[in-house]
Amino acid sequence: MRLARIISLLEEEYGLPRWAHEKHRPLDTLVGTILSQNTSDRNSIPAFANLKRKFGSWEKVAKADERSIASAIRSGGLANIKARRIKGVLSQIRQRTGSLSLNFLAKMPKAEARKWLMGLGGVGPKTAAVTLIFGFGMPVLPVDRHVLRVATRLGLLQKGTSSTKAHEILDQIVPDNKKISFHINLIQHGRKVCVARRPKCSQCVLRQMCKYYETEVQR
Repeated sequence: MRLARIISLLEEEYGLPRWAHEKHRPLDTLVGTILSQNTSDRNSIPAFANLKRKFGSWEKVAKADERSIASAIRSGGLANIKARRIKGVLSQIRQRTGSLSLNFLAKMPKAEARKWLMGLGGVGPKTAAVTLIFGFGMPVLPVDRHVLRVATRLGLLQKGTSSTKAHEILDQIVPDNKKISFHINLIQHGRKVCVARRPKCSQCVLRQMCKYYETEVQR
């Protein structure tokens, strides 16, 4: 009941997100998510666009040397590390499937598909979840730093819960038809109100249900 109220208040505040996942190619989503690791959309989106523009296909990216890939994604930060991960992931997909496509995952149960993706080097629970929910429309819940922080402050997670465990807990308690809404709106809330330092509790629509507000602000 409390979780349903949290989701409802977030939707009243930020709207009901809709995502036409069929317009997004899963491999694009996977590579784009790798590029987004440890940086902002402002940096990762132009880096992804430049990578696609420079090479034109994932086949060409897979054949390119890491320095060329790193040069194309320089604006996204950690270019050398991400170039190595992208080339490695593409190589592993080809070795395991014989082609550069993830479309076969659509026929797998989500737990099996998640496990397959996490078997790729550099793909953790968040990257796998983002790929499945936005690339395929599977009901999984990605947990980034904003979702982890806000969910912990709300008391949905215990303080110190690992990212891996947070994925398991939130994936279980958030209804499938609200996973995209919860994920996107919690990120919005974490960026605008429940920021890492000095959260704007006076502006928060969730403060009356927030454990952090109850124990750290009101006391």
